[in-house]
Amino acid sequence: MATTRAPRCCMERRKPILLPPCATTSISSLNFIWVTSIQQDSRNPKLFTNRAMTRLKLQSWDSCIDDCLHSIELDDKNMKAYYYLAQAQLALNHPNEALTSAQTAYQLCLKTESSSTSNASQLVLLAKKEKWEAKERERIRKRSELLAELEHGLQRMKEFELGNVEFRHKDRGDSTELREERQE
Repeated sequence: MATTRAPRCCMERRKPILLPPCATTSISSLNFIWVTSIQQDSRNPKLFTNRAMTRLKLQSWDSCIDDCLHSIELDDKNMKAYYYLAQAQLALNHPNEALTSAQTAYQLCLKTESSSTSNASQLVLLAKKEKWEAKERERIRKRSELLAELEHGLQRMKEFELGNVEFRHKDRGDSTELREERQE
């Protein structure tokens, strides 16, 4: 099981204290620990960001997005919240929103000269790629619909014209020749 940093609260100070990674703490139990810490200090954006990271690893995308948005609401300069938000949005196939979040994370990295700048830039590139691929899929889908509509229209025109030709041949008595032409 994956492990990560677990919070432990000090009741005297009512401030969460982050302890080093513990080999016995799993990601799923870590989520419960973050919930408990948030109940004690619901105004700390880092707790929401850390729980969002946990939920990201659990692939609980909607919950991760909720935590990121709450963290951003508390601190709009929280680069990690934007970074995790972009990852969850990509996982839910929302490339436009993910690109906006990733670009915000990247801009915050540049402002703070963070060591995560390269990771944020990679996420921006991935979001751009996903956005382009979504547009390309839509273009192909529309083209396929248009092509099918065109083929259907051509088929109707062909049947109409053949019906006219058949009608003219019946008047002249050449229906057997027409059937032979149609089979070719």
